[in-house]
Amino acid sequence: MAATVAAPVSPTEHDSDRCGSEEENRGAEAEEGSQQQTGPAAAVSHSRLSKLPLARIKALMKSDPDVSLASQESVFIIAKATELFVEMIAKDAMVYAQQGKRKTLQRKDLDNAIEAIDEFAFLEGTLD
Repeated sequence: MAATVAAPVSPTEHDSDRCGSEEENRGAEAEEGSQQQTGPAAAVSHSRLSKLPLARIKALMKSDPDVSLASQESVFIIAKATELFVEMIAKDAMVYAQQGKRKTLQRKDLDNAIEAIDEFAFLEGTLD
């Protein structure tokens, strides 16, 4: 009987986008572990997982007259959603910069991404 050897399969670029980076996976694992925490320790773990300043996000949230209180969890979720949104629009705009053989994003790249991608339709006219 012949033994078969499986060839190593390298993940494609598309697979890595779907699965997330190792840093995101570690962050998700740390987030799961921090769900049980309360008090100051929970705030510290949330601030490590967010790249945006949580105090400033909270101040922006509270500037809305309809918002009187904002929990740490809600501030963290808004910060994380904002990070993911900025990352997504930047990646999509980068495609247009690369088509123009540039490494720097320009306003026209964001305009092109907003115009071409239906998910960004709500942003049409906001950069004018």
